[in-house]
Amino acid sequence: MSNRRDFLKKAGGLALLTIVPRSVLGGTKFVAPSDQLTKGIIGVGGIGKSSYHFTSNDACRLVAVCDVDRKHLESAIALGRKKFDKTLESYHDYRDLITDPNVDIVHIATPPHWHGIMAVEAAKAGKDIWCEKPMTRTIGEGKRVVEAVRQNGRIFRLNTWFRFKDTFYGLGTTVEPLKKLVDSGLLGWPLKVTISGATGFTWKFFWVGQENLKPQSVPEELDYDMWLGPAPYKPYNKHRVHATFRGYWDYDGGGLTDMGQHYMDPVQYLLGKDDTSPVKIEVDAPQQHPDAVGIWRKIVYTYDDGCQIVLEGEGYESKGKVPYIEGPLGKVYQGFECTIPDVMEKIAEMPDPEPQNTDFLACVRNREPFALDELKGHRSSTLVNLGACALRLNRTLHFDPDKQLFVGDEAANRLIDQPMRTPWKI
Repeated sequence: MSNRRDFLKKAGGLALLTIVPRSVLGGTKFVAPSDQLTKGIIGVGGIGKSSYHFTSNDACRLVAVCDVDRKHLESAIALGRKKFDKTLESYHDYRDLITDPNVDIVHIATPPHWHGIMAVEAAKAGKDIWCEKPMTRTIGEGKRVVEAVRQNGRIFRLNTWFRFKDTFYGLGTTVEPLKKLVDSGLLGWPLKVTISGATGFTWKFFWVGQENLKPQSVPEELDYDMWLGPAPYKPYNKHRVHATFRGYWDYDGGGLTDMGQHYMDPVQYLLGKDDTSPVKIEVDAPQQHPDAVGIWRKIVYTYDDGCQIVLEGEGYESKGKVPYIEGPLGKVYQGFECTIPDVMEKIAEMPDPEPQNTDFLACVRNREPFALDELKGHRSSTLVNLGACALRLNRTLHFDPDKQLFVGDEAANRLIDQPMRTPWKI
């Protein structure tokens, strides 16, 4: 599929011979127009307008923004003028941004109930994709994203980065030395990872919904029907949208889905589970409301080789000193405190993990998979969604990681591919 950048690469050869680099003129390093990527952001009410994402530079220029809330859109346009001294193209309908020939990369920063549809349509339109977490709201939508990205030869990035950089929350270390330790076999096998306040993680249980919401008038600036999109129609209440949408199953799944992919994607990488999923999911939680997300006490994921991921939530945090990761031969606590003597010296002698492509723009230019691509992202998003399914049904579920279906549970399988409101579909 041809696009603007393909045309520029073919047509710009002679013109490039006459260009004087900005560095010669005292400016920044020159990037040829054919090599400068462009992006558009869908959803500029929160993370999409953050300083980390709302950027424009020689490597990648922000050219367009989209939102169904007029005030959000106006604020983003004003910010573009202030930061970049230019007027960004603005859209109310995400489909117009996706089909804009001046956009190379589509950044999806909407509530999760839109992620699957937008990612699939962006891939079909020949765009590369940067998607916020959780990757999708359902397992079925994740499968469709993987298929669309691969069928259309696109580059996909899921925006959680702890598997390859930054200190991993309360652990006081990056993931790399943990990965070396796990791969060394010094801890033994199988392993158990505990994610709780006791090991440095917070589940943000303020993301709970309110039951029996009273209908309110829709603000004039908000296209509420478009905000709902594929989600079931329910009368507007301000607590459903914008800053508090995470508290409702139709759009997200509370603290579990807000933080779960940040917390569990590195674990999936540590355990070498990027191409599989757990076979059993157990929950300890109050009965969930069908609309409003509630709290939970404990979720346990078990893989077919016995490895476990244990999530400890409200009222179930282990007492005393709790290891983050443990095996039959050793334990690791916060700050990389390990029961294995001279562990740092031992792992220093071990080979480093396989290098990862962590420069998304370079991946787009070179057409190479990003370190956290659509398949790896789908598997860690599946971890999140498996927990959400078990919570909603309030029972132990068994899962086939190859077929990506629940075993002998029709109600659970209905949560894999949930119906969408007409006319929306993947």
